[in-house]
Amino acid sequence: MLEPGMMVRHPDAPDWGLGQVQSNIGSRITVNFEEVGKQVIDGTRILLLPVFE
Repeated sequence: MLEPGMMVRHPDAPDWGLGQVQSNIGSRITVNFEEVGKQVIDGTRILLLPVFE
């Protein structure tokens, strides 16, 4: 489960850069990505990849 503050990458959009999870409500995950800003991701369709660096 992704929690606010966690860093993630979008598996189909590596050019978006690192993203920080802002919220995770139901299957709607709001992420602020370095290159494209805030995006709302459907967690039932896209499996975001946690980054532990």
